[in-house]
Amino acid sequence: MSDITKPLAAKKSAVPLQSLGTLKNILVFLVKSPTSAFGLLVLAILLLCALFAPLLATSDPYVQNLQATLQPPSAEHFFGTDELGRDIYSRLLYGSRITLRIIFLVSIVVGPIGLFIGTVAGYFGGRIDNALMRLTDIFLSFPSLILSLAFVAALGPSLNNAIIAISLTAWPPIARLARAETLTFRRADYISAARLQGASSARIIWRSIVPMCLPSVVIRLTLNMATVILTAAGLGFLGLGAQPPLPEWGAMIATGRRYMIDSWWLVTFPGIAILCVSLAFNLLGDGLRDALDPKQMNRR
Repeated sequence: MSDITKPLAAKKSAVPLQSLGTLKNILVFLVKSPTSAFGLLVLAILLLCALFAPLLATSDPYVQNLQATLQPPSAEHFFGTDELGRDIYSRLLYGSRITLRIIFLVSIVVGPIGLFIGTVAGYFGGRIDNALMRLTDIFLSFPSLILSLAFVAALGPSLNNAIIAISLTAWPPIARLARAETLTFRRADYISAARLQGASSARIIWRSIVPMCLPSVVIRLTLNMATVILTAAGLGFLGLGAQPPLPEWGAMIATGRRYMIDSWWLVTFPGIAILCVSLAFNLLGDGLRDALDPKQMNRR
């Protein structure tokens, strides 16, 4: 390798190493915080349950056994059985896959849409900003659950339609946050320097503004996941989300509410699962907000 190419190679290799170092610092900060560590632990358990559900499940979550209906928790059925004799423990494990699917699909839809609308509105301003923000205000003027119900009612009850409906109602807060971040960055010196060098608006937004907005957007997405999970569970509870026999947690509570007086385990364990995962995302979001705070980073 020549002397000319050595500095270039060193510069290219330093970027991923610096990124890995930043991720390591963030992870260490999260682990040291008890609340953030609890959130990470719960989400790690959720991921493991989803990945190894066939190995951890004690029975098929869809097989009915009418001779073992409404049995309380025991050594054979850890969390009892439902009205059709299906093992609730196994259904909760497979339901974690549905929860992760909802989280993943909503994130990859909501994040880019909100980031695109917010950065474009904040960078260009004027009529474009007014048009995009008025559209955002229209979506924000309705409660997310009510708007999701309207979209699902129009599209038809199913898990995929519920994910689409949640995505259509969850992007406005991301857009408003990205716009606020862009308004603070667009007058920076490095943005002016990029314009003087002839960079296009699209390149400036993609290469200079979007990376600066990503940390705040990731934090907001993490905090929004609790609302997404509760909305998905609410749609499932109302019969507009995942349809039977899918073991979605909200749908499990809906079917078990008729027997909850005598068979408390039908709604207790799915409710605890929803509570723990929602709380974990909230705690992890708070931890990420502190970890990405420049004041905290300087202290470290």
